[in-house]
Amino acid sequence: MTRYIHQIAEWPSFKWDKEHLAHFLAAVRHRQGRLLGRMEGLGFSLQAEAVLQTLTLDVLKSSEIEGEILNPDQVRSSIARRLGMDIGGLVQADRNVEGVVEMMLDATQHYIKAMSDERLFGWHAALFPTGRSSMYKITVGAWRDNSHGPMQVVSGPLGCERVHFEAPGADLLDQEMSKFIEWFNGDMNLDPVLKAGVAHLWFVTIHPFDDGNGRIARAITDMQLARADNTHQRFYSMSAQIQRERKAYYDMLEATQKGTLDITAWLEWFLSCLDRALSSTEETLAGVMKKAHFWDKHAVTPLNERQRLMLNKLLDGFEGKLNTSKWAKITKTSSDTALRDINDLVDQGILVKDSSGGRSTNYLLVEMQ
Repeated sequence: MTRYIHQIAEWPSFKWDKEHLAHFLAAVRHRQGRLLGRMEGLGFSLQAEAVLQTLTLDVLKSSEIEGEILNPDQVRSSIARRLGMDIGGLVQADRNVEGVVEMMLDATQHYIKAMSDERLFGWHAALFPTGRSSMYKITVGAWRDNSHGPMQVVSGPLGCERVHFEAPGADLLDQEMSKFIEWFNGDMNLDPVLKAGVAHLWFVTIHPFDDGNGRIARAITDMQLARADNTHQRFYSMSAQIQRERKAYYDMLEATQKGTLDITAWLEWFLSCLDRALSSTEETLAGVMKKAHFWDKHAVTPLNERQRLMLNKLLDGFEGKLNTSKWAKITKTSSDTALRDINDLVDQGILVKDSSGGRSTNYLLVEMQ
């Protein structure tokens, strides 16, 4: 008796209703074209800022889907450093952040490069630089083995777990991944956006690693979407949209794993999610344009490096409320110096005191009130 699609005799011969998906695919392709055309009309610096924001969001949200919260400043700094961007206020990133960034940039910046098991092993090793997932030692840079029993995706308290899915046995992984990689590097007849959806499902179904399969699946998806766009510049984040729709994402994956090899429903959801991701890009572009307008307006305003650093943080979406103690901590200066910096910006009409009150005085950008 088959319980999962990888146990069906015809696996992995996926099929889908092309006519049903045609509308969804056309909508995505149209929105992709409009977005890329709009970005080409912007200057190099604005494009670079949009790419930096998108990649930062992609890394943060792909990790957040798995319950791992990364430091946004570390992620942004790591990406900027690797892309050779001068953004000021760079911070040192820990090795876990560096590993996720390394994987994502290899996938999106070298999207033409062929996939291989060694490349996937490198991504996996980058994700787990200590050889551990949380407290547990795992097999790193190689396919999983049988040492921990069957690969199952479960939820619920210990003793009352619910098995959502069980992946193919470890003894089948060489064969399964060889088929996947050969298909991924070939099959040029399939629309590249549809191919991204099939690749995501196929890789998740095989679940070849002890941990990190979801993040690597999303990196593979981003790599294939970069091929679809034919550019290493990323202006939209599929991972961010999946994070917003996390429950629906897992529900759809589980239903598909327990269904048939007709994956029309999965591809419809994937295309619709991608369409919403492209739509959400308007928020990123609005932030980029707002930041550019701000600095155009203050091109000749006398500001020191500390002030520029903190203003950029506010423009990028500073978490929490800004006060003198946070200013002093981030800029590594005294509270008196922080207060002078802030008062100077208040006098210039750039910052304003937050009228909501509280135990300490907080400040807002005038443009963000």
